[in-house]
Amino acid sequence: MIEIENLGRTYRVHRKEAGLKASLRALFFRQWTYKHALRSISLRVGEGEILGLVGANGAGKTTLVKILAGIIQPDPGGRARVLGFIPGERHDDFRRQISLIMGQKAQLWWDLPAADSFLLLREIYQIEPARFDRNLKYLSAALEVDSQLSVQLRRLSLGERMKMELIAALLHEPRVVFLDEPTIGLDLSAQRAIRNFILEYRQRHRPAMIVTSHYMEDIERLCRRIAILREGQIVYDGPLARIVQDYARHKVISARLQSLTRRPRIPAGLGTILSYENGFLRLQTPRAKAADAASYLLGRLPVIDLNIEEEEIGTIIERIQRNGQGYA
Repeated sequence: MIEIENLGRTYRVHRKEAGLKASLRALFFRQWTYKHALRSISLRVGEGEILGLVGANGAGKTTLVKILAGIIQPDPGGRARVLGFIPGERHDDFRRQISLIMGQKAQLWWDLPAADSFLLLREIYQIEPARFDRNLKYLSAALEVDSQLSVQLRRLSLGERMKMELIAALLHEPRVVFLDEPTIGLDLSAQRAIRNFILEYRQRHRPAMIVTSHYMEDIERLCRRIAILREGQIVYDGPLARIVQDYARHKVISARLQSLTRRPRIPAGLGTILSYENGFLRLQTPRAKAADAASYLLGRLPVIDLNIEEEEIGTIIERIQRNGQGYA
């Protein structure tokens, strides 16, 4: 459904020094630099698949999503196809089959009830009345906002407004869905509700989806496959589960100790104490030394309970983002 080969995007950026003189000089003698937002991006996303797009601010996630949605053009030489269409040509048939949801930008009218905006979208997308009623009933019930459809958008909570944005984006049953930071700024309950809905919708309609998020819980809950962007390049594209298997360097041992007030001493080769408070010890240890570290704790300290956990996926991904795949 989504095919990208050797895609790039370069921005021309105006450079200007601070001050009035520099501003006047820049009117006549502009200086430009070039920023490579994307470099040689290649990937595919199939029907029913959710790809998590992960990267630091400025890594190129939103730029890639905007290219695939047809909002901005890529550099010459690359190739992007969505449902067989070239996104930048913005064919009507293409736009009727995709949807872009941006957590930081609203498409609904602030002073109108969501129901009025939905009626306008029905006309824009030429949705048959019976299909429109069926989809609206399903979406509003699944997101538990059917009682708020007639309330002005500005009177709704942020979580309720985001749910209305989701309904607006999915009324026409798109075959490809782009979700750019869908849970940004929401409380934990609203985040959980939206994640559960996305999974249910994917199971029911089988669209291809690309999700970008800085919340690792979004990525871990929604995506089996992720692509990590670093400075406009993909440094990892594969199963989320393989991240730990291939790139985890450490394990974390959590131990509850009895009647020990002083901070315990751990031999340098066995790991580093992450925290010790009220008898609870967290130790980061090299994976190869995890068994030795556990044996040392059990043999030398009054351990009541002990658990060995994998390094957090978010920590591993941050390391790959900083250093690239080969240095994770």
